[in-house]
Amino acid sequence: MKALVYERAHALDHFAIELRDIPEPTLREHDVLVEVHAIGVNPGEAFIRGIRSAEPGGRLVLGWEVAGVVVAVGSAVRSFVIGDRVFGTGDMTRDGGWAERVAIDQRIIAKIPDVVSFVDAASLPVGTITAWEAMFRDQVALPVGIERALIVGGAGAVGSLATQLLKAKTTVFVIATASRTESQEWCADMGADLVINHSDDVPAQLSAAAMPHVDMVLSTAGSASNLGWIARVLRPFGHVSIVDFAASLDVSPLVAKSATLHTEMIFSRVLHGSDARSQGHILEATAKLVLEGGVRPIATTRLKGLTVDTMRAAHELVETKRTVGKVVIAT
Repeated sequence: MKALVYERAHALDHFAIELRDIPEPTLREHDVLVEVHAIGVNPGEAFIRGIRSAEPGGRLVLGWEVAGVVVAVGSAVRSFVIGDRVFGTGDMTRDGGWAERVAIDQRIIAKIPDVVSFVDAASLPVGTITAWEAMFRDQVALPVGIERALIVGGAGAVGSLATQLLKAKTTVFVIATASRTESQEWCADMGADLVINHSDDVPAQLSAAAMPHVDMVLSTAGSASNLGWIARVLRPFGHVSIVDFAASLDVSPLVAKSATLHTEMIFSRVLHGSDARSQGHILEATAKLVLEGGVRPIATTRLKGLTVDTMRAAHELVETKRTVGKVVIAT
């Protein structure tokens, strides 16, 4: 089968991804084989492309946000059958979905509603699971006492879906940050009750809106540099969830607030064998919310074709850090 692969970590200006023939995935007993129809492209994949090389003599296939059709099932699969339309994530230790077919554990996928396209479905898994696990205690409800939530980076995939989930599942007042007119309008369209500019003085903007403190902060970008002002606007005993990567993180500003800090990485449950099935449940609940109108897909840039040029164009977009919603490739 065809797949987009690379061998050595590389920067965008030395783009080294190639389209090659590789062997068909070997199914484990709980796997389904998915014929890939759409791929969500994430900033995290561009980051990994720049730092992670294959083992000597090997190659890497990234891509952990896919939608497609089940074409084969492992011996222990009971939740899916051939022909099911599914969406979900993958496992960082295995080949991803930048390929014609991908093997995925049945626990981390869900069925796509008939009225939802593959492209729209592929815009949802990573952002939804990340936001859900970062915000909802035991993946069921927010911590007690959350009335105001601040989402830093509200126009990206995680921020967009976090806003929608909060509005669909809670009565929380949602504040989103965005720095450009386009991204501010997008945040409001996602349902944010208030949109402020994270490039300006955030505490002053909140005070001007008669909201000097918030109960919870979901930080999707710039967490290491923003933690000082985040601590200022957070109420004592408040909650902070961080989903972006930082080489170092000084949490001392949070100490005086006795804040609860949660860090989130979507692949942790699969990597450490901790209730990965819960992620399939999140996707099932998301599909239901989409049907009910509480959550809408966030595919804003739609590219076509499993080609080197298309993937490069997608990475050029996500590396600008100025996209709203999600870049999706229809294969």
